[in-house]
Amino acid sequence: MPKPSTRCCIETMRDDPATPIDDYDSPWKAAVTHAFPEFMGFYFPRAAAEIDWARGYDFLDQELAQVVRDGELGRRLLDRLVRVQTRDGDEQWVYVHIEIQGQRDPDFAERLFVYNYRLYDRYRRPVATLALLADASPGWKPRGFRYRRFGCHVAIRFPVAKLMDYRTRLDDLLTGANPFALVTAAHLLTQQTRGNAPDRYAAKWRLARLLYERDWDRQRIIDLFSVIDWMMALPDELQRTLWNELEELERKQHMPYITSVERFGIEKGVQIGEQRGAANLLLRLIERRFGPPDEATRERIRASDPDTLLNWSERILDAKTLDEVLH
Repeated sequence: MPKPSTRCCIETMRDDPATPIDDYDSPWKAAVTHAFPEFMGFYFPRAAAEIDWARGYDFLDQELAQVVRDGELGRRLLDRLVRVQTRDGDEQWVYVHIEIQGQRDPDFAERLFVYNYRLYDRYRRPVATLALLADASPGWKPRGFRYRRFGCHVAIRFPVAKLMDYRTRLDDLLTGANPFALVTAAHLLTQQTRGNAPDRYAAKWRLARLLYERDWDRQRIIDLFSVIDWMMALPDELQRTLWNELEELERKQHMPYITSVERFGIEKGVQIGEQRGAANLLLRLIERRFGPPDEATRERIRASDPDTLLNWSERILDAKTLDEVLH
């Protein structure tokens, strides 16, 4: 998941101090991981039709982090690199670079251009860049980047899907067969109910009921509910009410999913524990290499996300000063 400089919650709910900040990047990564073929089929159907899904696919997030680590331009929700194979057999492997952008950014198209040629330079294989825009600016839809000098013309043009374009199709989303129809609906309803906890509760409860009505396997329902639950943050009191309603729904429909969903919450707690362990390990490495850090540095490290801690831990191998590690 992203670094602090690029982490973006599209909208925040601070009208009510008891309401947590809406978290978009974590659930989007979970959703893409759990259902990548459906993600492609929903937002980029033409590309999905050219992929040989029977031959599998591989996420290459660590490789992507190495390629773009010094190109942190703008703010985004998520970027992922996936290796796939095509149906036509002409290319053994194609790299799909997915960028989910959560905020309008004048440098967005240039960044995709930079990442695309860096990935090509690394792998010497075709790289397809695809952009999903999750921002709240209806008229912003960059599609490419180009420049021309002295007869040399360099350009990239990439497919774009924009979540706000689905606003008029909310009813279709709520009845759609693709799981990303509900994920898109959850994203839009999260934006629409910002600062209005009762409406947020009603929207989340409706999505949960629709999810339980789908003829999907048990694990998919658990995974998607986890995404919706994570995305549509509620004040504690309303969240407890929602859990009670879900428990009653499961009792009536004889669908015991709630235990697994509760386990997801425990897993989030484990992730927090892992983050703390990584922060403590980095602090020990810093102390051995550069001496005891000051309290401000300690607090900064303890508050950082796992991806940032990993990057800093890698830098410490070659850095000559603490500033080189952290900046």
